[in-house]
Parts: sequence; structure tokens; C-alpha cells
Amino acid sequence: MSGPVRKTINRLAKKPERLFLIDSFGAILTAFLLFVVLRNFHEYFGMPQSILTCLAGIALIFCIYSATCYLLLKDNWSPYIKVISTANLLYCVLTIVLIVIYYPVLTILGLGYFIAEIVVICGLVFIELKVAKTLEKKVNQTTR
Repeated sequence: MSGPVRKTINRLAKKPERLFLIDSFGAILTAFLLFVVLRNFHEYFGMPQSILTCLAGIALIFCIYSATCYLLLKDNWSPYIKVISTANLLYCVLTIVLIVIYYPVLTILGLGYFIAEIVVICGLVFIELKVAKTLEKKVNQTTR
């Protein structure tokens, strides 16, 4: 693993609440882009408005979850990080399925947006899972 990635993981493991803050901001940005931008200009992206609305709703739920974790959790971060990382991964799988289903009507711009979203979210999931693993190791070392 590269130095900057390892550094980021270690930094987030020291302050895991920041991971939820990052996730929350990312989810609200996704919800905004899907509901306000892509939905209003759906003809340039190709994805039906109803699908964009549903995806925006899912992103909003993720935002609320992450914001709640950021505000309320004080310790035992790992299981909650695993929940949001699993949810993010399932969101990516759903997006891939939707790309396959709507591929004939997606534009290059739409395809590019959804692929970029998947890449960014998968990168976040990777970091989230590494942070959760690092936190679990620290807990196991202190309980011995």
C-alpha cells in the first residue's frame, strides 16, 4: 500500500469520526448532483428521472446515517464503519446493475458520471474497511 494511503488510513483511525463526516458530505453531494443536476438535465445523461430520484434518496439516507454516527458515536466505531462501507458497496453494485439495464439510453456523459461515482465510492469503501480493520487491531491489542 502506498505511503499517502497508509498515512490517510492511520490519520482516520486516530479520528474515525472524520470518516463519517467525509462520508456524510460525499453522500449529500451525491444526492444533490443526482436530484438537482442530473434529474433536471436527464436528457444529457440518459438515466430516467425516477431512477435518479431513487438513487438520490438512498444517498440522502446514507448522509443521515453518517451524520448521526459523526454526531453521536463516542467509541466502538468499527461496526458502524462496516455498515456504511457495506451500504456504499451495495450502492455501487446497484449502480452497475442500472448501468447495464439502461446502457442503451445512457449518454457518454451519463456513463462517465456513474463510472466516476463508482470509482470514488469504491475508493472510499477501501479506506473505510482498512480503517475499521486498524481500529479492531487496536482494540484487540488493548484487551490482551
